[in-house]
Amino acid sequence: MEIVFATSNPHKLKELNEIVKSCGINNLEFILPPEGFDPVENGKTFEENSFIKAAEASRLTDMVALADDSGLCVDCLGGAPGIYSARYAETPQARIDKLLDAVAPFENRSAKFVCAMTLTDRNGNIIFADRGECYGKISKTQAGNGGFGYDPVFLVDGKNGLTMAELSDEEKNSISHRGVALRKVLNFISEKFDI
Repeated sequence: MEIVFATSNPHKLKELNEIVKSCGINNLEFILPPEGFDPVENGKTFEENSFIKAAEASRLTDMVALADDSGLCVDCLGGAPGIYSARYAETPQARIDKLLDAVAPFENRSAKFVCAMTLTDRNGNIIFADRGECYGKISKTQAGNGGFGYDPVFLVDGKNGLTMAELSDEEKNSISHRGVALRKVLNFISEKFDI
């Protein structure tokens, strides 16, 4: 079974398919939408943006679609960058630099990664939606070469001072916000579609 994953980010697609395999599911694959997929993410929440992307992918492909909208919410910044995480600055490194500057004056650097996932039918109607969260805090310096986005500055709770970028792919996928949300989706798909 193929499900369109409503993203243009190949890192996210690879991560999703790795999690599917780690769950022992061999007859499901997520694929990218066609070129030109560029929905307007004008929702006010992760959930709204996730639905916008999934519904657009279903409309374009006439297939069941899954979308995630995810981001980093930092307590001392009032939940920022939040839904604007990917647009916080021009490049991945610029986003990290801006974040480290913003949290520098604060003692409390607690944060969480949030991932809202929405599964839509061929007509763009929601058939399942849920979210996953991963807790930690923002480090003072970058560490690790794995992952992407804010992973090098996110110290994961319970991982002995390691950033998300210092974890193996398997470790990251087992505790990440996207992994948590996706496993909920996979449970639903397994029951609904008998995979």
